[in-house]
Amino acid sequence: MSSTPITKETYLEWYKSMLLMRKFEEKAGQLYGQQKIRGFCHLYIGQEAVVAGTMSVINPEDSMITAYRDHAHALAKGISADACMAELFGKATGCSKGKGGSMHFFSKEHKFMGGHGIVGGQIPLGAGIAFAEKYLGTNNVNICYMGDGAVRQGAFNETLNMAMLWKLPVVFVCENNGYAMGTSVKRTTNMQDIYKMGLGFDMPSAPVDGMDVVAVHNAMDEAVQRARAGEGPTFLEIRTYRYKGHSMSDPAKYRTKDELEEYKGRDPLINVKHAILENKYADEAWFKEIEDGVKKEVEQSVKFAEESEYPDASEIYKDVYVQEDYPFIMD
Repeated sequence: MSSTPITKETYLEWYKSMLLMRKFEEKAGQLYGQQKIRGFCHLYIGQEAVVAGTMSVINPEDSMITAYRDHAHALAKGISADACMAELFGKATGCSKGKGGSMHFFSKEHKFMGGHGIVGGQIPLGAGIAFAEKYLGTNNVNICYMGDGAVRQGAFNETLNMAMLWKLPVVFVCENNGYAMGTSVKRTTNMQDIYKMGLGFDMPSAPVDGMDVVAVHNAMDEAVQRARAGEGPTFLEIRTYRYKGHSMSDPAKYRTKDELEEYKGRDPLINVKHAILENKYADEAWFKEIEDGVKKEVEQSVKFAEESEYPDASEIYKDVYVQEDYPFIMD
């Protein structure tokens, strides 16, 4: 299989996309502290390379589904910062019409099949989407993300079994950030190499350094190409780290400052910037331009969200059921 090349443009796009994810999340955390964002809010700061390395190998028609730490995935898949921020504010202009909030971003248009609040609930859905793509004869792949806590759900094992049996075009990605809420992986299992769970189904499985966007790109590229070739699913354990707590209500006292600083020393955003400068792909003036542009985009999204209207009360009765004409349903 030929690989998707990593070019100058790849590096520049990685930096721009990861910077938007980072600044959007930092602003969301700030606004949550001001009580402009309510409910649950799970930030992605530190994990940006996992999504960026995926986007550089998939196509717009490929779908993505994930858990409730979903802001970065939605932004990367093309949902505007305006629509994402408005959703956090619960406004009608949000990507889920203000009815989903932080944990339930969604866009059919962008093939972002949602953030899901039930731990592990998205795993069988990802396989179901992949089943539909195979049934309809498309060349599309589903990327199904989950956290390290979700792999303890029974649905995870059931889904991997069916996906491998039917050779579904899906890539299962465990974003292992070391903690399921506040419980470390080593306290929940005797076998800490999560990727090995896929081997029991004879599924190609591997660990990946999630702080290295190049490593993520290469692993995802191989997995996606396998899926497109009809060879079935792959299970990747992408080992990453979140700099903030599980949610905004988590002070993260279960880990040491030394551990946090160690991972910050491997910050994927900083490493990509260093690579760009070393390879002379861009200069400091370019970074200044990009950083100013991202700052403006995020500030604009806040303005847009604040000025948008809340959904009308009648919206509570809408989007409960959807009537669709599916090509595989016969009269």
